[in-house]
Amino acid sequence: MKQVLQAAGGGRTRVADVPEPAVRRGGVLVATEWSLISAGTERLVIDLATKSLLGKAKARPDLVKKTLEKLRREGLLATYRAVSGRLAGDVPLGYSAAGRVIAVGEGVSGIAVGDRVACAGAGYANHAEVISVPRNLVAPVPVGLSSRDACVATMGAIALHGVRTADVRLGEVVVVIGLGLLGQLAVQFLRASGARVVALDLDPERVRIAGNLGAEAAVCSEDPGPIVRGMTGGHGADAALVCAGSESSEPLALAARLLRRAGVVTLVGATGMDLDRRTFYPNELSLRMSTSYGPGRYDAHYEEQGIDYPYAYVRWTEGRNLRAVMDFVANGSVDLDPLMTHEFAIGDAARAYEIVTGDGGEPFMGILLRYGAEATPLAASGLASSGADSVAAPGARIGMVGAGLFATGVLLPALRSAGGAFQAVSTASGATADAVARTFGFARVARSSDEVVAADDVDAIVVATRHDSHAALVAAALRAGKACFVEKPLAIERAGLDDVLEAMAERPGLVCVGFNRRFAPAIRALSEALAQRSSPLHARYRINAGRMPDGHWTLDPAVGGGRILGEVCHFVDLLAFLARAPVTHVQAVPIGDDGVCATLRFGDGSTATLDYLSGGAAGLPKECLDVHWEGRSFVLDDFRELTEFGAGKSERLWSGSQDKGHGAEIAAFVAAVKNGGPSPVPFGEAVASTRATFAIAEATRAGRVVDAGA
Repeated sequence: MKQVLQAAGGGRTRVADVPEPAVRRGGVLVATEWSLISAGTERLVIDLATKSLLGKAKARPDLVKKTLEKLRREGLLATYRAVSGRLAGDVPLGYSAAGRVIAVGEGVSGIAVGDRVACAGAGYANHAEVISVPRNLVAPVPVGLSSRDACVATMGAIALHGVRTADVRLGEVVVVIGLGLLGQLAVQFLRASGARVVALDLDPERVRIAGNLGAEAAVCSEDPGPIVRGMTGGHGADAALVCAGSESSEPLALAARLLRRAGVVTLVGATGMDLDRRTFYPNELSLRMSTSYGPGRYDAHYEEQGIDYPYAYVRWTEGRNLRAVMDFVANGSVDLDPLMTHEFAIGDAARAYEIVTGDGGEPFMGILLRYGAEATPLAASGLASSGADSVAAPGARIGMVGAGLFATGVLLPALRSAGGAFQAVSTASGATADAVARTFGFARVARSSDEVVAADDVDAIVVATRHDSHAALVAAALRAGKACFVEKPLAIERAGLDDVLEAMAERPGLVCVGFNRRFAPAIRALSEALAQRSSPLHARYRINAGRMPDGHWTLDPAVGGGRILGEVCHFVDLLAFLARAPVTHVQAVPIGDDGVCATLRFGDGSTATLDYLSGGAAGLPKECLDVHWEGRSFVLDDFRELTEFGAGKSERLWSGSQDKGHGAEIAAFVAAVKNGGPSPVPFGEAVASTRATFAIAEATRAGRVVDAGA
């Protein structure tokens, strides 16, 4: 299918042929009929992408801060890989579209195949022939409304939510500053609500259009104060909606100057925010931020998990705003025709973006992309070639399922270094799969994970998807007779683990779980020292994991399993590896929102305390491991230095750049695939570590000792 993409590292906006996305649980698959270019937002994305590294740093100091923190904690190589991975990727453009439903995911009700829907959301309602959109970000199109008009619903919802945020009352005077598409829609919503509208812009043509669409006063002037005061008996406007896009703070300053005492400024567009207290304070002005299309925006529970807000308490969510906009257009309260200035077929989208970025040298407002007969479908096989040689000798021919930042920054470079031959890649986003295929030289892009698993020219499946799909993909790989490397965790529920065990019993094969820390050079040195012991050890492992953003998928029990099942399994496995014995019993208590303190007992009598913290100081190293036995103590400092203490002296056993063993584990896996050897992480040990992690989660809930082998 065709999709509009912008390379994060720079270059021109282009239309690429990429695989169709898959329908997801809780979402629908839509064949796009029309989409709307959001000129302001998308131009910002393009501008940032085409800046130099220094320009990017100046534009996004927040990302610079995160990069420096990663550099401090994880070292130069890991930071370089992460940044390179981001810059090598493509950014899908667009967030406002409409089309016809062609597939409905599990758990979706009220929408059927064939329904026409308006779609919203960056990363979902992209400029693409087929889009995969969560349930709460689609709204049925009213009978009689065209998809061409319905595709404007998302932009309309932004303007409508701005009006709602301003809390405008019947008869109030409201100033709209900035008469692009957003401002023109706001003018019409305000008029429909009974407000008296003053529309301001420096472009005479946009001012003229606003006057025709219902603004009581449409002004092209740098000093509209006399007009506003004349309409209000000298008091000033009741409210102002700033719909302009500018790095300057002047639009906000102008809004403040035009308001009455206790008036309200609502920021709908994107402007500078250097405010003058001398204007806001004495006049008791209020500044309100209008968050995109309404309640639910940036809330993963609403947007990704489909959890709606109660109608009685949150009347106008972003989904309900979408429907309201279409109703306004359908009943004639909002006129879109004067606002749509350009229309292009999706294949000609590059010309549209020349206009958006100013290269076309012509005025514009609403730019539409249409889809249909001009689309060129992918080959019937569902596999698109990346241009690489598709012939590879048997041995370690890799099929990749999932390719996020960790996969592109760590796994794929390690697989390439180990001699893996990249055959097929599949991700939830066809655009991502296409970018990964081009960057790493995959022979082709597959439309689904099933095609990767079934491919005759793939020897090993590498699974780097979200956690809820790990067990099913491992089981499928085993039943297909393929070796499998799966990032941790192996499973997030017992049923999934049981499925893997059944598949292994049916057709034994090579499965390696991404428990990489046991391959770190410091751990190898520690393990050699511990081989001399003849009595139980005690370990204390502190992981300063840091907070995860609210709504992150890892925290969703159904998708990520939560931090215990999704992340703590790593550290349980390392402790079991050092003890050379499985965990038999655990006791655990929660720490804060998503941390845990667990005590582990091993089969040889060894014990360990595992403190997984989300509330530690950011400057504290991430991992610190102490191991003690028979008067000897070992301290591992964040995989950078291993020191032994004993008999009144200390000795450094290992030091170097931070190395958590990813490369060594991948190299061992590829070698095992090529040579037919056993898994570098014995399957039984991976299963035991998974069961022990399940026990920690259960012990945390139950507040009692839990048998880890049950």
